[in-house]
Amino acid sequence: MAFVKPVQRILPDGQPASVKPYHISFEGLETCIICRDEEDCDTLVKCIAVCAYRKKVIVIIYAVVSNHAHIAVLAPSLKAANAYAAETKRTYSQLFQRKYGENSTLRHTDVKVQAIDTDWYLRNALAYIPRNAYDNGAKNLQDYKWTGSRAFFRKTMPPGLKRVREMTTREWRELFHTGDKLGSVPWMVNNNGELEPFSFCDTKYLEAAFNNDEAFFYKSIGSVNVPEMTQKLVVNPRKRLTDSEFLKEIEQLSQRWYSLGVAQLSRTQKAHLIPYVNHTILTGIPQLSRGFGMIREDVERLLNKRARSGEE
Repeated sequence: MAFVKPVQRILPDGQPASVKPYHISFEGLETCIICRDEEDCDTLVKCIAVCAYRKKVIVIIYAVVSNHAHIAVLAPSLKAANAYAAETKRTYSQLFQRKYGENSTLRHTDVKVQAIDTDWYLRNALAYIPRNAYDNGAKNLQDYKWTGSRAFFRKTMPPGLKRVREMTTREWRELFHTGDKLGSVPWMVNNNGELEPFSFCDTKYLEAAFNNDEAFFYKSIGSVNVPEMTQKLVVNPRKRLTDSEFLKEIEQLSQRWYSLGVAQLSRTQKAHLIPYVNHTILTGIPQLSRGFGMIREDVERLLNKRARSGEE
């Protein structure tokens, strides 16, 4: 049975919603260090949580390193996931500017949001995210504080935790660098004032994605093809492909979604696949028309209809 499908969750505002998984990357690359010390890492992790609360999405897992960050979220739509990503960048940029007095350091930090469309893609993305901790020299994933991986498959609770809802307004404002009212959040912090990931990550979703098998999760982290996932999640969506590269990408995607080649897809199947390709690969109507064998006007109408409906 396919695991990647809409699931029901209670959003941070208390409303039930049908949500789907999305991957978000923040890339400083060679030109920008987005976290210069552990204090910055702590601040960005808290921004990830606060902005998810603010924009009504649910964090599954995350990883923060010196020059990039990755987050998987459950959101009602691609529009909601994009709004969350933009808010996280905006909020962290303001805090970064306030600390360092640098106005444009993060201006060119690239942010990319992608829908996760298959079980294979989901598991590899969820394994790839904590795997990024090794980029910061982590020897043991459990000892790296700035990823959500230690939230999962917990058997004991760490000592000395404090509930954010039991703090004073002044305490949480100083700790989370925000004026948001956090009196109803389930979050907990440790003795160092660091946010514990199990208190805000959707542990049930990730654990179910790995068949509730801890060994399967960590084996997947160890065996994930990092260059392949970097290419799919970070590089390809921002790189315009040649027609031959584009045809190869959509053929693989078509096989994953429908176990059919692009030429065998029905019009309805193409109508579901084309908006996803348009959002996740740097392409355009002419190339979409050539790749999917449709006239430009039909592709344009399809994308305009999907944009108006907000389905993606």
